[in-house]
Amino acid sequence: MTETDAAPVRLAPGDPAPDFTLPDADGTPVSLSAYRGRRVIVYCYPAALTPGCTTQAVDFTAAAGDLAEAGLEIIGISPDPVEKLARFREKEDLRITLVSDPGKQVMQAYGAYGPKKLYGKEVVGVIRSTFVIDAEGRVERASYNVKATGHVAKLRRDLGLD
Repeated sequence: MTETDAAPVRLAPGDPAPDFTLPDADGTPVSLSAYRGRRVIVYCYPAALTPGCTTQAVDFTAAAGDLAEAGLEIIGISPDPVEKLARFREKEDLRITLVSDPGKQVMQAYGAYGPKKLYGKEVVGVIRSTFVIDAEGRVERASYNVKATGHVAKLRRDLGLD
């Protein structure tokens, strides 16, 4: 078993959120630390331009205004290259920040990359996960193995926004 095959460490409320600097769809560096003083939703998804990930990104975009009014920014992380993120953003008219983690180090730090079940088989990959980071940079909530469809609506309910 290699290091990347080991069960990922899961983050829990109160844990410091691992800081990161990753390029967005334009290649501009985005750092979590730049969001200090604001709450941030960080979500990890397997692949841009796939049905489930598109549903989730479109749902986050649709909710972005209400989430911003509630003081929440949104950052989506995938292993996709910057160019694919730009195509994804343009094709789906996404108005959320998408960043590229091709080495998967950030997703590993968040416990969002490792063994998972896919169609009954164990594989190693991105574990669809969502984290709410508070204004001090601590994990407020961590959700692993979330469903692409309906997740944003559930998150809004959990945050008391509906």
